[in-house]
Amino acid sequence: MTSGKSRRLSRIARDGRILCVPMDHGVSDGPINGIEDITQIVKKVDEGGASSVILHKGAIKALKYEPSLGIIMHLSASTSYGPTPFSKVIVSGIREAVFLGADAVSLHINVGAASENDMLKSLGTVADECDRYGVPLIAMMYVRGENVKNPYDPDLIKKAVRLGGELGADIVKAPYTGSIETFSEVVRGSHVPVAIAGGPKLSNIGDAFRMAEGAMKAGAAGVTFGRNIFQDSRPDAAVRGLAKIIYEGGSIEDALRVYNEENNS
Repeated sequence: MTSGKSRRLSRIARDGRILCVPMDHGVSDGPINGIEDITQIVKKVDEGGASSVILHKGAIKALKYEPSLGIIMHLSASTSYGPTPFSKVIVSGIREAVFLGADAVSLHINVGAASENDMLKSLGTVADECDRYGVPLIAMMYVRGENVKNPYDPDLIKKAVRLGGELGADIVKAPYTGSIETFSEVVRGSHVPVAIAGGPKLSNIGDAFRMAEGAMKAGAAGVTFGRNIFQDSRPDAAVRGLAKIIYEGGSIEDALRVYNEENNS
């Protein structure tokens, strides 16, 4: 028998593979390049073949069309201007996500921050509520804090990813550790699917494709790329290139060919 959670998971991923475009940056950074018009950019990545997007509740309400992709509602927030930017607080709940028609929810946790305990408590509580309502939970597990020297340390990321799964997440999002070998260890240590974060905007789309290919070879379930998609000159083409890697097992060269064909059409 198919459960509500499994049905909703199928809306944000395809055959267990996820190509998600986070667009929750408006809370932390404001209307940065690429997400000024939320309806327009969601349409572009939808047309490109993204499986899902991550939006805050206000952005979901602002959409002026019904997307065919999955909607993940982000539940936590902080700004880059406040005194404790690493501290994420809960700004909405599961019932609101269900009311707005979201297919899943997400939370951001900074392991190593001074407020880590509070964020972990929120993660555990939200995970329980997600189980109660049959709503998938994506935990964004970062190693960030006042005393963290290397946020890409494979050993620390491996522990943070395992922590997200242990506290009830259905999918964990984490930074790529830089190599297939080290990220394979991260994936092997997790009992839930792991998707990589995109991080800052890279100098060219080929670097984003290379990171995605490495993650997939390491056993990742997919990518959650924000700036490297919505700040590209052709977000739909960037998504189609990534889809070649994530859904078809293609190479960087395959992805670049698709991307360039789209740009030249």
